[in-house]
Amino acid sequence: MRVYLDNAATTPIDPEVLKEMYRVMENSYGNPSSIHGHGREVRALIEKSRRSIAGLLHTSPSEIFFTSGGTEADNTAIRCGIVDHGIKHAISSPIEHHAVIHTLEAMQKAGTVKLSYVNVDSKGNVDQDHLEQLLRSNERSFVSLMHANNELGTLNDLQAIGELCEQYDALFHSDTVQTVGHYQHDLRALKLHFMVCAAHKLQGPKGIGFLHVNHKVKIKPFIYGGSQERNMRGGTENVYGIVGLAKALELAYADMSTHHQHIQGLKSYMIELLKANIPGVEFNGETDADKSLYTVLNVSFPCTDLADMMLFNLDIAGISASGGSACSSGTNIGSHVLNAIGGEASRPSVRFSFSKFNTREELDYTVAKLKELCLTYA
Repeated sequence: MRVYLDNAATTPIDPEVLKEMYRVMENSYGNPSSIHGHGREVRALIEKSRRSIAGLLHTSPSEIFFTSGGTEADNTAIRCGIVDHGIKHAISSPIEHHAVIHTLEAMQKAGTVKLSYVNVDSKGNVDQDHLEQLLRSNERSFVSLMHANNELGTLNDLQAIGELCEQYDALFHSDTVQTVGHYQHDLRALKLHFMVCAAHKLQGPKGIGFLHVNHKVKIKPFIYGGSQERNMRGGTENVYGIVGLAKALELAYADMSTHHQHIQGLKSYMIELLKANIPGVEFNGETDADKSLYTVLNVSFPCTDLADMMLFNLDIAGISASGGSACSSGTNIGSHVLNAIGGEASRPSVRFSFSKFNTREELDYTVAKLKELCLTYA
């Protein structure tokens, strides 16, 4: 049996998304920047996709800019948001994705910005009192805090953080890669200046995403070389990816409640299954349904002799999972997230992440193999 439980790293493409992309690939090949009929046809597809995405997020199409994915979108928001607004202080957390942390660290090293880290507890929750203290005691800040942690699944309260940022005139960026398409984002209500999406996290294609830039802020381009994306991103658009992204988000919103219920059921089922079969098992991050991303479960195992070989043995059994973030699948060594929350390094930790395509039978098989491994190395 082969089981794929690494959906936080990337998801399989929905067949309906593939059909939509194939249709465009076969019939629409003009350059969207060309003024002739073939070009105008493709331009219309891009703008239709932009309108569809904006409608689902309750924002204006003029606030959606297509990128190569979440990492580029994060870099654009952080670098341009800080530099173009003359901001000298940034606030983030020690458990952000490397697309955020490494970008901010590079800017701090270059002397562009001073970087402060807000405290997080042992479950990965942001200390909002400390966040307010940092906002109050520093000049105008750029705040970057993700919606859901990609390793732990712990959710941040975007509304509460946004209100704090507004109170202190801070710019607020959130890496929402893990939650777009899994939760509804009403950008009329959220006090966000920047949010991001990567299509491959929601049954769409790789290599495409978007950056939402609130109309209240203006930034200059991050990539130069053309007038695409209303002069905000040079380079011929990834037309097939854009169409696939829009279709994937459309499908996600159409069945969000059903998928949420199904996947949350799988996560809860696996938690109980693990507790019943592996004494001493623990969970990193929040697991309560209202505090945790329903697609992610980070498990800490008691079988310490298996620490270096857990993922290898799971792979041999046909089970794909991750030891850390989406960009470090295949290793459970040195997770900066687990280090930051005080996770026990001697215990192997595995992130299992689910999609609408997973089944209980797959979880039965997975937990049986985990039990077998832990007994073997006990």
